[in-house]
Amino acid sequence: VQLQASGGGLVQAGGSLRLSCSPSGGTLSPHAIGWYRQAPGKQRELVAGISHGGSANYVDSVRGRFTISRDNAKNTVYLQMNSLRPEDTAVYYCAAGRLWSSFQRDYDYWGQGTLVTVSS
Repeated sequence: VQLQASGGGLVQAGGSLRLSCSPSGGTLSPHAIGWYRQAPGKQRELVAGISHGGSANYVDSVRGRFTISRDNAKNTVYLQMNSLRPEDTAVYYCAAGRLWSSFQRDYDYWGQGTLVTVSS
């Protein structure tokens, strides 16, 4: 499965963006999907994840602001990001794995990333 992350851009603090993760081949429905981000000079970190059954998980820093969802009919996983903050600025990646996991090593397929920039 090759993944394509899209939807990034420049937004002011307090604004919203919706990221999309779609495969260029294959289907996402059997996979758990994780959204990760990497800010300049920092390690890549988990943001949110969703199991193949639709159970969602979030890190504390985004809980209540971000929503992950999947539309199997459209073969797409979304990350709705509201109340964005400058510290959310990063390259966001989606990844697919067999089961939901908070560990990057458990994801077999990664997208190329999409840049989110939040201005203050």
